[in-house]
Amino acid sequence: MTIENRLAELGVELPNAPAPAANYVPFVQVGDIVYVSGQISNGPDGLITGKLGADMDVEAGAAAAKTCAISLLAQVKAACGGDINRLKRVIKLTGFVNSTADFTDQPKVINGASDFLVDALGDAGRHSRSAVSAVALPLGVAVEIEGIFRDRMSPQIPPDFIKRPIAHRALHDLDAGRPENSRAAIQAAIDYGYGIEIDVQLSADGQAMVFHDYDLRRLTEDVGAVGQRIATDLAQISLKGGNEGIPTLGEVVALVDGRVPLLVEIKDQDGSMGTDVGPLEHAVAEVLNCASGAIAVMSFNPHSVALMAELVPQVPRGLVTSAYRPEDWPLKTKRCDQLREIPDYVPSRASFISHEAADLARPRVAELRSSGAAVLCWTIRSEAEEASARRYADNVTFEGYLPRLSG
Repeated sequence: MTIENRLAELGVELPNAPAPAANYVPFVQVGDIVYVSGQISNGPDGLITGKLGADMDVEAGAAAAKTCAISLLAQVKAACGGDINRLKRVIKLTGFVNSTADFTDQPKVINGASDFLVDALGDAGRHSRSAVSAVALPLGVAVEIEGIFRDRMSPQIPPDFIKRPIAHRALHDLDAGRPENSRAAIQAAIDYGYGIEIDVQLSADGQAMVFHDYDLRRLTEDVGAVGQRIATDLAQISLKGGNEGIPTLGEVVALVDGRVPLLVEIKDQDGSMGTDVGPLEHAVAEVLNCASGAIAVMSFNPHSVALMAELVPQVPRGLVTSAYRPEDWPLKTKRCDQLREIPDYVPSRASFISHEAADLARPRVAELRSSGAAVLCWTIRSEAEEASARRYADNVTFEGYLPRLSG
């Protein structure tokens, strides 16, 4: 059950995140840790004021503390880009109780917040805590609570993915003996200093193979589905225009060795951008969990991207996006219509998109970019196309020419 669903069961609707009342920010995020400023007791009828031990009892104080916890979650939701389901853990609460000198039940008051968070989040809501007496609190409120939380973060794409143009299927050139997604094309991109984009498919024995197509016919002299051959057999099938077989993802990661950024596109295995994913994602995650350097993953299938968030949360991930013209895709028109406006960006916990160059002027692309998403694009084939694309995108994925590298 999602956090949103559990809150609904409890009859709680998170308010808009309260604005700060002075010269500070409501939260600060460092990595996957979110530090939320103190939230004061505030209910539907306004501020909840009072002093414990004088004009307010423990039960009323606990109810006031619960409202602070609800405001804390509202701030966490804002920190998580509007997706409260990204909240992974409550780490610590510090509660301040407006109370008289002889009042000693501050922990019982702050239990109102703690109990609510456990009810809403289960074990993820269990936390360390302090409960402190205060002679007075801002605006005379009864309770103020600050908190530390952990986000199932969407790690940002490293700067090198923005600085270095990205060679589409590596720096391939058949005239030079460098087929797409080949070791020779990858080495050439490294030598030039470009980033590298590669594609992966799944072998019959569960290995991630660096190959674009589902079928062998276009890129080799063989025929049949990649997924019907084991990795050792695929390694022996020569790529057209070169003198090497199909590499595994592990081989490519070792070859790149962190020298340039590596962008791994996970090809859709469902066939309809649906939920039938898993084996290829697990194979990719097994390799990337042991990898270093600037590496990111992406897929057209949002379910694949969401699964990678679970399997390798430390690896930046993005959505490959498109105008999804039905005549260009083996998908139902309804599915194209769903995907076109990129509704899965937040649920998939992506931090970038790689969008079809001809569709970069789409307002949704600008909206995502303004909200902090990095925007890459595909596929650029000339300096003129690159100049046009860079009006909307942070970087380009290219082939057929050599873009300039920034200093």
